[in-house]
Amino acid sequence: MRKLLLSFSLVMGTLITVAQTTVTGTITDSESGEALIGATVLEKGTNNGAIADINGSFTLSVSSSNATLVVSYVGYQTIEVAANSDLSSLTLVSGLIGLDEVLVIASYGVDRKTPVAMSNIKADVIEAKIGSQEFPEVLKSTPGVFATKEGGGWGDGRISVRGFNSENVAVLINGIPVNDMENGRVFWSNWAGLTDATHTIQVQRGLGAVNLAVPSIGGTINIVSKASEREEGGSFSFTSGNDSYQKVGFELSSGLTENGWAFTIAGSRAEGNGFVDGTEFLGHSYFATIAKQINDAHEITFTAIGAKQRHGQRQQQHRLSTYENSPRGIKHNSNWGYLRGELIQVEDNFYHKPQLSLNHYWTINDGMELSTALYGSWGTGGGGGALGENRGKLEGNVDGYNFADGTINLERIYDENVARGGLGSDAIMRASRNDHNWYGLLSSLRYEVSDKLSVLGGLDWRYYRGAHFREVTNLLGGQFYLDDDNVNNPVNAARVGDKIDYHNDGIVKWLGVFGQVEYSVNDLSTFASVSIANTGYDREDFFNYLDSDSQQKVGTFNFLGYMVKGGANYNLNTNWNVFANIGYFEKAPGFDAVFPNFDNEDPNSSAENQKIFSTELGLGYRSSTFNANINFYRTEWRDRTFTDSFNFTRDEGLPTEQDVTLTANFLGVDALHQGIEVDFIYQPIPDFKLTGMLSLGDWTWQNNLQDVGVFDEGNPTPIATVDAFIAGIHVGDAAQTTAALGVSYNLLPNLTLGADFNYYDNLYADFDPTDRSDPSSEGIDAWKAPSYGLLDFNIKYDFDLAGLDASFIGNVFNIGNVEYVADAQDGGSVVSDVYQAGTALNSLVFYGFGTTWTAGVKVRF
Repeated sequence: MRKLLLSFSLVMGTLITVAQTTVTGTITDSESGEALIGATVLEKGTNNGAIADINGSFTLSVSSSNATLVVSYVGYQTIEVAANSDLSSLTLVSGLIGLDEVLVIASYGVDRKTPVAMSNIKADVIEAKIGSQEFPEVLKSTPGVFATKEGGGWGDGRISVRGFNSENVAVLINGIPVNDMENGRVFWSNWAGLTDATHTIQVQRGLGAVNLAVPSIGGTINIVSKASEREEGGSFSFTSGNDSYQKVGFELSSGLTENGWAFTIAGSRAEGNGFVDGTEFLGHSYFATIAKQINDAHEITFTAIGAKQRHGQRQQQHRLSTYENSPRGIKHNSNWGYLRGELIQVEDNFYHKPQLSLNHYWTINDGMELSTALYGSWGTGGGGGALGENRGKLEGNVDGYNFADGTINLERIYDENVARGGLGSDAIMRASRNDHNWYGLLSSLRYEVSDKLSVLGGLDWRYYRGAHFREVTNLLGGQFYLDDDNVNNPVNAARVGDKIDYHNDGIVKWLGVFGQVEYSVNDLSTFASVSIANTGYDREDFFNYLDSDSQQKVGTFNFLGYMVKGGANYNLNTNWNVFANIGYFEKAPGFDAVFPNFDNEDPNSSAENQKIFSTELGLGYRSSTFNANINFYRTEWRDRTFTDSFNFTRDEGLPTEQDVTLTANFLGVDALHQGIEVDFIYQPIPDFKLTGMLSLGDWTWQNNLQDVGVFDEGNPTPIATVDAFIAGIHVGDAAQTTAALGVSYNLLPNLTLGADFNYYDNLYADFDPTDRSDPSSEGIDAWKAPSYGLLDFNIKYDFDLAGLDASFIGNVFNIGNVEYVADAQDGGSVVSDVYQAGTALNSLVFYGFGTTWTAGVKVRF
């Protein structure tokens, strides 16, 4: 009997084995081609399923070849397919309306096809790791990226890519450029709402694949915002953290209605005291998108994003000894105080910059699409600071005007201004305003000539007018502030709200065209693109010239720039691919290079274009459990122009010396940036993922400079010209060696734990050009800050709350409370006609943050 039962079991087992069928496939995004890691494949009507690996691949044993598979992924439309159909290239369509079209405008790169070095960060990663970090910090584990909080004010973070600061890294939101039209900078406090509105970020390092003639010398940060959801729903979130951090947010989506309309709106309110003393902040951010599917050929979307905020700042760097001796330690800040019991931030930032865009997508036929975006932004606000012949009392540079904890003795300054009576205040608070209106049109036509060849061409038009002036914000007890900088009102007894010091408008007119050809056959993908842009600069000065003077407006100076680049990717087999790209870029000189003396009399109409030549070679490996990339890059930059501001101490016959802000215009600088980047993902099982990267950079200045003009802010007359002996020294302000290691583990089906370690080395301090004026300084590097490593921890727990999906998200940053220098200004100087190198004792620094944390709950409905 036992033998009979055993024989029966073997026969049944064989029959079941024969009946089962093993299927394999790959799941990708329908537009970008990106693997959808973690996508779910279920045999319909059962709990039998599989999860897509790091290449989007899956393997599943099903009961029958006639079974039906249900394929789903968060944020995408679910599909059903037959198990016996072709599963090798399953694609899911985004559940967001208009997202595929935005990816085209944004020149979103595709893995193993687009021949550039790139990294993608999805919304779920941002949600899990952002906490109270600055938006750029979510990219800190990306190869070649260095991000800091700078002075520590809310939204004052900065980012560098391959050693290039934000002026030379293109930042796009849905393909629309946001770098300032005059100086190229990006102020992240203006975009606080991005943390809640972002669908994905793609960092393309080097010249990238973006078609526009944008300043993508170091790279392009391509931010794609959320679009209107096809399904109705929403969420509510609350987060708290250290130093009274609180954030409340919501999102609401209508879903796609029967008549083709859909909208999504989101908003948040964030406030806190800030980790650094005196950096209290309050910000309101918003995001809205409305989509209308007119018919199969036409679709319109409207998007609005912005943040209105005010926050205190720490602008003054200090020596290490100052922090060590302060009772506040690394939180020390000398740019704030109390007056009549009220907290006063002498250095602050307040701004509101909404950006609105109207997009039209027209599918002309099966092979041709026209995408057009009309956009505008209107910025109002500026940054606070001190002004007056004794402004050093407000800047922490005059003995007796700061307490041991760093706070300014505002009561003493107030009383002194009161005592001056009819003489007016000699130390006041002012705001440097930068209001602007910016309009643009971006349109591209894409034509699929065949399944192998496609061409794209487009137009990029922009108009920008920025108003720059200073205004009195607080007389600190005085009756007025006497200002003589306006020739139309040379004796100006200015009061709160009045314009002082300078008032001018910068006007930028941009017109560009671009074209690209893509050819793909079998395992080879190539592209070649060219773009040409004319940049026109004009300046109108209301203080230095009489209203009757025709020279008040100087007229437009035009500079023609262009870019030519191309690349190829070849998939050697299913695992290995190799790519290369090369490009030459002539970028128009910056606004300050055309008007180096801050006046209309001496414009530099023959300013040289900045010239960039870049090459890159990359190798990639893909398997079911391990992905890796290695890139080699070399970027030569000729005739670089940039403006650097720094603090400088001088004697003006006052009782004590005072610290003033000076500006130096660098013209004709050459630099070389080269390096190696490695990154990988290892996922041996669906519940465990290990990520890592290593970046080794070698970035140096290549030549010395003569007659660098040094200016006091707003003053058209240079106070000095100096030589700058910088050949061979390392580029400062960004760590040239970075590394990261991260781990994510699903301890339970609804519990995920994660940790990230980031390491930084070869962080050279920025330097003052006036300190490099002696030949003895040649070849001596700026001070190098100590290396450091930071460990972060995150947790996400999904649970049911009264029938609604909810998540708890927690983060701890710098869990070891490591003290480290994140930003530094070199302290080297000429002593007795010999240059003395900067050291830890004389350099000025900003410390990074100690341990911080956030904890929050998000409920979806």
